[in-house]
Amino acid sequence: MVLYKLEDFEPNYRDTFEGRDINGLGVYTQATDEKVGTVSDVLVDEEGHFRYLVVDLGFWIFGKKVLLPIGRARIDYNVDRVYTIGLTREQAEDLPEFNGRETLDYDYEERVRGVYRQPTDYAQPLDASLPLEATTPLDTTYQQSVTPTYAPDSYTYENEPSLYGLNEQDHQTLRLYEERLIAGKRRQKTGEVTIGKHIETDTARIAVPVERERVVIERVTPADAGTAVSGGEADFREGEVARIEIHEETPEVRKEAFLREEVRVRKVVDHDTVETQETVRREELDINTGNLPVEER
Repeated sequence: MVLYKLEDFEPNYRDTFEGRDINGLGVYTQATDEKVGTVSDVLVDEEGHFRYLVVDLGFWIFGKKVLLPIGRARIDYNVDRVYTIGLTREQAEDLPEFNGRETLDYDYEERVRGVYRQPTDYAQPLDASLPLEATTPLDTTYQQSVTPTYAPDSYTYENEPSLYGLNEQDHQTLRLYEERLIAGKRRQKTGEVTIGKHIETDTARIAVPVERERVVIERVTPADAGTAVSGGEADFREGEVARIEIHEETPEVRKEAFLREEVRVRKVVDHDTVETQETVRREELDINTGNLPVEER
């Protein structure tokens, strides 16, 4: 069980006690009203429950600090005092000294509890069927004192209400509760964006200049037409053919793939503030004095 100093556990604890501070209150014995010392600190458990008062025994033992279980203390803010229930000087001398720099473990707390435990608090008859009046000092049927034994892994402060329970007569507390809105956030999926690609077809047109050959036959009358030629010059040949090859160009189109663009996909976070409201409840105190004088602090 881990213990914390009250101010380390809750720095604003004074607001809970309406500005009052238990530290510095004088500690007195309840039976003789003798001053023992002063409260120097408060130790609480992991749930914030008071477990010990750290008492400086300056009026009994100079320079020694000890732990006082909260069940053995009564706080009276009317006189700004803390009264110890049943603490004696002999017990104070037997208590182990408290050093705030050391870690409190189970063995240390057992040493503290062992001093405060009173055997009569745990006296139990061995045979519950026998009446208490039947006992005698020599009657071995009853166990006169039993020291409780606990294990570190099973011990809880609720095991010993005489040490850690608040006495309802000395500490009557009515707790008033209120509800508060606690803001939180829940991440939920609102949808998704799917990004893919598909192929679309289109008809592309391209102009390609081409050349075509053709034969042009021109028949003209020479300037010396009608002039006689020699017999050797005239060469009459039947079936003579002149051959001319004709060519033309035809377009050849091929396709090549080129990178057109890149698509980058990322997410961005937009920040916004959303206001919400809810009905909360708060308990208020109703006081019925019945014509009796009551002082409210």
